[in-house]
Amino acid sequence: MTFTEEIKVGRKGLPVNELPYTIKVYINNQVLVPANLVRSLGLDKVKYVSVIMEYNGYKIEVDNVKLLRTRHTASRQFTIPKEIREKYGIRPFDNVTIHMIIPRQAPPPLKN
Repeated sequence: MTFTEEIKVGRKGLPVNELPYTIKVYINNQVLVPANLVRSLGLDKVKYVSVIMEYNGYKIEVDNVKLLRTRHTASRQFTIPKEIREKYGIRPFDNVTIHMIIPRQAPPPLKN
């Protein structure tokens, strides 16, 4: 091994490199954005995104959701807002299709 080779530790991630992709909603109402996709879309340093997803034939746009990260991986997660979950009946373990992830640099505006 040369000094320029990267040492990989841990599990191999999901083989998702492009949009759209279908994934299950976690029990805590979060959706995974796999590390391969984060790197290919250049979302490494992005904190907020807008997401266009599909559930039961409905196209749903969620603006300014925060991308959550862990310390040691490039993957991200975001929480589907409660209003969206209630309106469309999205429950844990349901499949959603992510069509587009749009980076947003500014945090969402404060509600008064």
